[in-house]
Amino acid sequence: MNLVCAQCPVRDSAACSVLEEKERDALSTVGRTRVLKRGEMLFAAGDDEAACATLVSGAMKIAAVDRDGNEQILSLVHPSGFIGEMFTPFAHHDVVALTESRLCVFSRKDMERAIEDYPALARALLRRSQEDLHAARSMIELTAHGSAEARLAALLYDFARAASDSPCHPAGEFDLPLSRGEIANMLGLTIETVSRKLGELEDVGAIRRKGKRGIEIIDPAHLLALSGKDEN
Repeated sequence: MNLVCAQCPVRDSAACSVLEEKERDALSTVGRTRVLKRGEMLFAAGDDEAACATLVSGAMKIAAVDRDGNEQILSLVHPSGFIGEMFTPFAHHDVVALTESRLCVFSRKDMERAIEDYPALARALLRRSQEDLHAARSMIELTAHGSAEARLAALLYDFARAASDSPCHPAGEFDLPLSRGEIANMLGLTIETVSRKLGELEDVGAIRRKGKRGIEIIDPAHLLALSGKDEN
């Protein structure tokens, strides 16, 4: 097995996990590793040579910027997530690192060729696209109708799930990849409301704040209940 693939922390959860060993080795020959610093772009809206990538570590945001320069965070990408807009002439959104992020990057042409050569990979990417679409619709619904507490609890629970090594249980601790302002932007709240609701979630024993960005999940079941999310 390719050494880089053998040591990859998301090798069993990324879309490429469905490939046979020789297929993964072949795919790895056209990929490259890229490390982005916080705030650095993978690609920007309008780029006609936008890459495709699997996020190995870190966190990314997908965002749009309006004519007045205001950013709207549309979704987040966590480790093992796939990033890319295939079959379009140019990228529609900015993809930006929220923390130092390590990616396995492919040209769009190489990835399009890979999904033609490996039907299992095509099915895995389709399944992930459906999951991402469901997550985006759920967030839209929550932002439109959920309380501020439910929105924040749902986001924190998603962060805990993304930070976990287990598919069944959220992580006990993690660092927030978003600032208070970015959380407010994504959830349609004010920074003051985000800060107040974090305090209330701590007061009811669902979480504990640790330093500037650290979050400890004290009662994951309570946090999930407050979010109104379905655990599945």
